[in-house]
Amino acid sequence: MQWLRLRLSDGINIERDETFFEFSELIGEGTQRDAELATDFGGIWKGRGVKLELAQEGAVVSGCYDANGRLTGTVEGRVLRALGQDAAGIRSQFILMTGADGTLRGLRSSNGAPFKPYDGATVQGPGVCPAPEPPRLGCGSIIHGIGFDSDVIRASSQPLIVRLHSALSAAGAARIEIIGHTSAEGAAEYNRDLSRRRAQSVVAALVALGLDSVALSASGHGEDEPIASNRDAAGRALNRRVEVQCRD
Repeated sequence: MQWLRLRLSDGINIERDETFFEFSELIGEGTQRDAELATDFGGIWKGRGVKLELAQEGAVVSGCYDANGRLTGTVEGRVLRALGQDAAGIRSQFILMTGADGTLRGLRSSNGAPFKPYDGATVQGPGVCPAPEPPRLGCGSIIHGIGFDSDVIRASSQPLIVRLHSALSAAGAARIEIIGHTSAEGAAEYNRDLSRRRAQSVVAALVALGLDSVALSASGHGEDEPIASNRDAAGRALNRRVEVQCRD
């Protein structure tokens, strides 16, 4: 959406009461246009005392932060959603976007605290990671980059599905479970069903690319296993995810 015009009429007299006006909900119809995949997250960024070193391969990003924290994440359109943990076991969540002016902006939450703005710029100098790990995808992955229209995978997510297929084929696991998760919006039973259908869509896409259907299974946990707070939009966005678990 590039712009939106609202015209309010009937029942609202703004001239009579200029002290208070509330707009609580907007419902729209149409087809969401896929954003082109951003590929410029790689590099060293510094902002608000936090230094990030990121490496990107396609839609997959990995890196380090705060000297001893490691993160992994996936990109959908222009948005990176990543999860991290430092040496003390403190977890962090990131939602980030790059700007044309060489900035990295978004939100960060640590140890379950409310999200706070992150505003960084690319910098030169030594890296953050003592031994940077390349971006990886496959068994054990938590994936935010698969876009859905209800339970249908968007065409823009196909490259990520192809890469996941390649990684799982190479892993050779006897059993692979695709697990869907949602945020807490809506009824709990509906969310469990939606997450299951989304996981089934991922399984179907992997089978279509050649993975053995016997080795694959799908399940949906709905809103039951959040990894971030459902109290704000940033946390809910992180809770909507797909996980991959493998067993020999």
